[in-house]
Amino acid sequence: MLATLLYSAIFIAAAVAMLALKLLVKGDARGPMQHIGASKAMRERGIGCVESMDARERYEREFRPHAKENA
Repeated sequence: MLATLLYSAIFIAAAVAMLALKLLVKGDARGPMQHIGASKAMRERGIGCVESMDARERYEREFRPHAKENA
């Protein structure tokens, strides 16, 4: 049991160290982009950030309630 915990801790520490090394070698000190809207492939498919889509739908519902009926 203790050996399994020790091996797990070593494995996690090694993974964190490799990630830190990658960020240092890459030079920009940032991780991968986590926002869907920043991906070119997702934008081409018309897929955006859920928060942005929600804000857009709330705006249209509040300020343009009949926009979809006239379209």
